[in-house]
Amino acid sequence: MKYLKQFGIIITISFIGEILHHVIPLTIPASVYGIVLMFLLLLTKAIPLEAVKETAHFLIKVMPIMFVPAAVGLMDMWGIISVNLVAYVVLIILTTLVVMVVSGLVSQKMIRRKKEAKLDLEVAES
Repeated sequence: MKYLKQFGIIITISFIGEILHHVIPLTIPASVYGIVLMFLLLLTKAIPLEAVKETAHFLIKVMPIMFVPAAVGLMDMWGIISVNLVAYVVLIILTTLVVMVVSGLVSQKMIRRKKEAKLDLEVAES
């Protein structure tokens, strides 16, 4: 029963993301609205992490299965893709590098902030 409740919370937030997608006139996908909404609700503790944790872990474990239809779609479109294969490979490599660099920089900045906050707390306690 716990998993049904947790899944219900996740689905409800995803549904609200769908509604926001239709109400707000931007080209942002509904899933992004749902993810941002879930993030904000978890950040503000309006929804405690424990309220969705187990089901979220399960969904992450089964996520690779969700890529099967996309892979089949790529195989089906191989005739179109093979014409521009070099461009696709270059684009994939460049975007992967950009994601890696940005992720690394953001992670480093967050680690520095956490260390600075810890040092400030230690100085304030002394």
